[in-house]
Amino acid sequence: MRLTVRSTGTATAAFRAAGVLAAAVLVAGLLVPSPSPAGAEPLAATAANSTTTTSAADAVAAAAAADDLVGDIRFSVPSGTFSGEVSVSLSTTVSGAQIRYTTDGRLPTAQSSLYSGSPLRLTRTTQLRAQAFVGQAASGAPGTAMYVARTTATAHDLPVILIDSYGAGRPDRQYFNAATMIFEPSGGTTSLAAAPTVATRAGFRLRGQSSAMFAKTPYRLEFWDNEDDDADYPVLGMPADSDWVLRGPFSDKALIREAFVYDLGRQMGLPAPRYAFAEFYLNTDAGPVGADDYMGVYMIVETIKNSKNRLDLKKLRSDDRTLPKITGGYIFKFEWMAAEEPTLPCTGPAASCWNYLEVADPSPLASEQRDWLRNHIQEFHNVLRASNFADPATGYRAYIDVDSFIDQLIINELSREMDSYLRSAYFYKDRDTKIFAGPLWDYDLSFGVGGYFANDQTSGWQYQQGRQPMANDWYNQLLRDPAFVNQVRLRWQTLRRGALSDASLQSRINALTAPLGNGAQRNFQRWPNLSTRMIGPFITPTASTWQGQVQYMRDWMLRRAAWLDSTAGWGGPTTPPPTTPPPGPTTPPPGPTTPPPGPTTPPPGPTTPPPASAACTATYTVTNQWTGGFQGEVRVTAGTRAISNWTVTWTLPSGQAITQAWNATVTTQGSTVTARNVSYNGSLAPGASTTFGFLGSSSGAPGTPTPTCTAS
Repeated sequence: MRLTVRSTGTATAAFRAAGVLAAAVLVAGLLVPSPSPAGAEPLAATAANSTTTTSAADAVAAAAAADDLVGDIRFSVPSGTFSGEVSVSLSTTVSGAQIRYTTDGRLPTAQSSLYSGSPLRLTRTTQLRAQAFVGQAASGAPGTAMYVARTTATAHDLPVILIDSYGAGRPDRQYFNAATMIFEPSGGTTSLAAAPTVATRAGFRLRGQSSAMFAKTPYRLEFWDNEDDDADYPVLGMPADSDWVLRGPFSDKALIREAFVYDLGRQMGLPAPRYAFAEFYLNTDAGPVGADDYMGVYMIVETIKNSKNRLDLKKLRSDDRTLPKITGGYIFKFEWMAAEEPTLPCTGPAASCWNYLEVADPSPLASEQRDWLRNHIQEFHNVLRASNFADPATGYRAYIDVDSFIDQLIINELSREMDSYLRSAYFYKDRDTKIFAGPLWDYDLSFGVGGYFANDQTSGWQYQQGRQPMANDWYNQLLRDPAFVNQVRLRWQTLRRGALSDASLQSRINALTAPLGNGAQRNFQRWPNLSTRMIGPFITPTASTWQGQVQYMRDWMLRRAAWLDSTAGWGGPTTPPPTTPPPGPTTPPPGPTTPPPGPTTPPPGPTTPPPASAACTATYTVTNQWTGGFQGEVRVTAGTRAISNWTVTWTLPSGQAITQAWNATVTTQGSTVTARNVSYNGSLAPGASTTFGFLGSSSGAPGTPTPTCTAS
């Protein structure tokens, strides 16, 4: 390449490798190898309540990766962006050496251009690679710096990610060499003109199945060193690693569906990847990065892999081919119609066999390891069909961690992600452990988005929406066991009083959307698809604003949860889990067996029941509010006798209206609201209670009226 001169601008980048603590923006969670018990505290801080910073170990890793990239070459200007022109001088720590350099991406050889000592004046995006030579022999470590030309400096309040492919275009499934830089807000804003906190060589390629068809394309990203090997950098508060995914919400026009599920799953105890929201620029032509290279709001997400900071399982070496080491760790997944080798075949009738089961780790997979894992999964699969499949000691519970399977079921059914159970359905098995469900992955076609293979309604079961040939029927088989169903109901009802309560679900949405307002506006200027019903083959909401899209997701979720609360879902009666009686005598203690003396007639007093107006009470609570709207909940409690039906009334404050309700039949006449029980929550034992909820509009702060309850 010929280095030419243009009007001089300013070089603006300085790579800050060591000592930089990268503040996380909307960073959540961690991949963990096993779920916590029900009711446990969240495994990591979530986006709603955390500010995560890079650890000292990650700062050291970043510094080491940056030092390795520059090698024994000193670049007078660190990697970054520039406007107009940048002048770069080279020097080396190798005594008595000359420097040879390239600008075409290849490492220098003895025939490469000789550095004369004068600054190199760069006017276009350049990967500058240099090497010290003593005579004709390379000496010391080669060095690389990336300089990306730009014509834009738009301010962003989210982090910014930049990929430039040096004019090579967009990749398909093969990795393209690229400069990758990450810019973090300082003082509330950042831009491409700022100094990057990560600047590295990288490879990127297309990823995904249906999402790969969208113009807002997802990518797999690998950080590289000078030899194209992995280079570990911390990213936006997430631990250092080389492997990442860039997910661009497109059919999900609320932008938060996947982030919501990952946060929720982690709080429940399921492993899920960390992520951070950012705005993304992708330059694939030979010109400078400009405003037209803006790609919108993306998530940068950890990949699912067996490593210390991801899913930390025992490492299977290629020679681990006998017991006990051969028993783990493995990561495998169902990828309907898209599984890649190595895959695990099923033995048995085609109508009941699994299909499309792919081993994700280890790679490569030894034939003995493949056979052992296939046989172990086959045993579990066969036990599900045996007459004693529910035996606590020898049935399915001997093979799987039931709690993780239940939590995955709850996440899948609450979200109704249309590929649930079929694609991106991960499982893992560590050495000498059972099979666990998870980590969670790929939840963009959820909460009312989809409608291609399965309907998007809030009633019905997603696990029954099978495609042929099926991926697996494991949950269908597990749900034949009344004890499993009872355990699911107990877990659901427990979660509805905590992480899955309406108030908690609403708060999580609010926390995720709060920092995205400006980015969302730019995103939908770039991709004006808010009112488009069909995104590819998928049915999507058509609210004309991003806020409306978020509200649609909110409303759909609450209605779905209400259906799952019903007796058609998981709201029916449950049996408490068995408890072990404390050790001790089984005979009653010595003492009199006759009742103490005293009157046997009841004390004098009225025997008539209390009046109907005292048969129940109702309390009214505003559980959430936003500009122009609110969510409320009413708790109905029976009095001293059982009731079979109840009615609650209250007067609406001025400027307030009810727009939607669940767990009750609600009517409005004038300013009077009347709520009557539905079929499954009218009967209450003495002192027992139930709740119903509603959404409303309000011209100001919602009031808290005093309701009246009557019962029969």
